[in-house]
Amino acid sequence: MSGDAARIEAAAERVWRSFRKRCPDLDTVDLILPDLAGIGRGKRLTAAAFEAALGAGLSFPSSLYGMDATGANVDASGLIWEQGDADRPCRIDLTTLAPVPWRPGGAQVLAGLGEPGGGPCYADPRQVLASVAARFEPLGLTPIAAVELEFCLLDGRSGRDGRPRSRELEAGAVYGLEPLEAEQAFLGRLQGYCKVQGLAVKSAVSEYAPGQFEVNLGHVADPLRAADQAFLLKRAVKAAARTDGRQATFMAKPLAERAANGMHVHVSLADREGGNHFAAAPAALRHAIGGLQATMAEAMLLFAPNANSFRRLRPWSYAPTAPTWGENNRTVALRVPFGPPEARRIEHRTAGADASPYLVLAAVLAGIHHGLSRRLEPDAPIAGNAYAAVPPSLPLSWDRAIDALAAAAVLPEYLGAEFCRLYRVCRAAERDRFADLVTPAEYAWYLASV
Repeated sequence: MSGDAARIEAAAERVWRSFRKRCPDLDTVDLILPDLAGIGRGKRLTAAAFEAALGAGLSFPSSLYGMDATGANVDASGLIWEQGDADRPCRIDLTTLAPVPWRPGGAQVLAGLGEPGGGPCYADPRQVLASVAARFEPLGLTPIAAVELEFCLLDGRSGRDGRPRSRELEAGAVYGLEPLEAEQAFLGRLQGYCKVQGLAVKSAVSEYAPGQFEVNLGHVADPLRAADQAFLLKRAVKAAARTDGRQATFMAKPLAERAANGMHVHVSLADREGGNHFAAAPAALRHAIGGLQATMAEAMLLFAPNANSFRRLRPWSYAPTAPTWGENNRTVALRVPFGPPEARRIEHRTAGADASPYLVLAAVLAGIHHGLSRRLEPDAPIAGNAYAAVPPSLPLSWDRAIDALAAAAVLPEYLGAEFCRLYRVCRAAERDRFADLVTPAEYAWYLASV
């Protein structure tokens, strides 16, 4: 064993022993590996088996990264038949080890797959994000990121047609305090879960649809940790709802007649002295916006990964249809929020809550870096209604988004050409399976009438 490997193993052992001391009743550890669709997969190990794996190593099937959102293998991924669905070693991130407060005696930890010869696997979304974030180091800049997630609380029962039943709270209660009071048991439980797990939740807001809420995470000076927190917040929200026999969904458009669920990403840049680079260098803010505008279309499949995602992207909906920007304007895709200079940042409003926070942040940072390095200038900022000012121009269908990623000129340089191909073929396979389905609407519209 090399000196570096020995030091890493010793550090892991110290972290594990400290955790066991704090959690003496630990029984099981959930090993969670985020897949390409932003879904957590993995296995549950006994505490003894997990401890043994820290020393002996642990592996997992490579098909983890060659599936669609339903868990079906994608033959075109190149990770199934060509490699015999081979195992790859797990790279466990013990800095994410935390108790699972909704399951006494439980813990969880994030991981990704690596290559047999060492190093991360090209398909691991966490490492894709980490590699993009590292691009800012030579610039003397550190990305600061925070994620806002919207979700809907459902009553846990679906109709015979599979349609979810939303919480029948007061309609039109956007920003209302009464919905928060009505859901205090749920929100208090969620707050407790997040505190135990070290998730930097700072606020909750009642949103436009009955039973719809937004939870805001605090800014983190590490994009990977910001994405980890968003990913784990989803798990905590679902667990808090499940305790009451209900269901929480981050589906982009769970009900056609009600508001959609978005993922808003706030990003700023800190310089070497810790100052806000966007405040100190206004040209950098413009270049960052220019880069985000230039890359938004080719990144659309990362922001809207599935069939339902595109039902959210409609005019006059607060969801963007063009790569617009503006100051203090929620009708644009790229909003510069109102606030003091030290809080100068970009709010990226394009992604749905159903997207992978790792890949959304990777695409956002890639756009910012591209704009900074090329000194790209944005178009004119929008004052007023961006939907009336600029017609839709983004790829607003699954087919067009897949094609846009296939023709991407910038993202492969940042995320890796091999990763972009893998992600695209997995989404395309899911699209093809979806297209083969016969929907209830087809029976209702056509069965007896044609």
